[in-house]
Amino acid sequence: MDLEALRQVPDALARARQAGEAQETVQSLSVELSRIRREAIEELLLKDGVTKASVAQQLGMTRGRVGQLVASGAPPERLFFGDGRIAVAMGAKFEAEKDNPGQVLAREDMITFTRLQSLVKSLQLDAEPELVPPPGIISLNRENLVVICGPRLSPILYQILESDPHLGFCKDEQGWYLQDKDAGKAYRSPQDSGEPGDIAYFGRLPRPDGRGYFLYMAGIHAAGPAGVIHYLENALPSLYRQVKRKRFSVLVSSTFDPASGEVLNSKLVSPVYLHDGRQS
Repeated sequence: MDLEALRQVPDALARARQAGEAQETVQSLSVELSRIRREAIEELLLKDGVTKASVAQQLGMTRGRVGQLVASGAPPERLFFGDGRIAVAMGAKFEAEKDNPGQVLAREDMITFTRLQSLVKSLQLDAEPELVPPPGIISLNRENLVVICGPRLSPILYQILESDPHLGFCKDEQGWYLQDKDAGKAYRSPQDSGEPGDIAYFGRLPRPDGRGYFLYMAGIHAAGPAGVIHYLENALPSLYRQVKRKRFSVLVSSTFDPASGEVLNSKLVSPVYLHDGRQS
């Protein structure tokens, strides 16, 4: 950053905007550097025979300072979602009501986004919603992206999901279901039998440009993704330790209150498949 050049910008409005943008960049960088340091120290402390005192000595800090760094700052699992503002693309539908026509989200999607927004805020991140109208055209080639949209609403997502060698959506005369290809097991939504529950796919999928990944979640029905967020609220640190920034996929089962739509419990019903041939 060239501070002198910024000081010489003649237009005050442009100077203020550029200074604000630069400040946001610096703040984001500071948080990420704090996260990287904390994660590295935690990795050191997991090694046999390594103590806070020995780490402190090697880093030129006090033992208390090492303890403070581990207990504060951005947690390592922050990087699971990204290192900047999170865009949350959600499938929308058209409502043709006379008073308020336009794109709307299902109640279940609003519950999902609200919980996701709260979760990423706890990781010192921000999330912004994006509505994706039919036929589900989404800009997937970008960083810090979470997509919540069923494959039936987006042909491109359906095609990308087919690249998952372990899990995927299928459809037969009974409707949509999720399949664990490795186990040869089909998972149908409890909601199809009148029960308040659903099964959701969750994973990190490849971008079409081949230059990264995006997080993706979709239920057999709209309630499924909220179950994924409920699971992450309780298990994100352990999941991050397993998958880091690698490509993975998993199936999450959840039950919810039929009146409010709020998730009551959630659990994994498949292994966590890492797409390098391993599972955990």
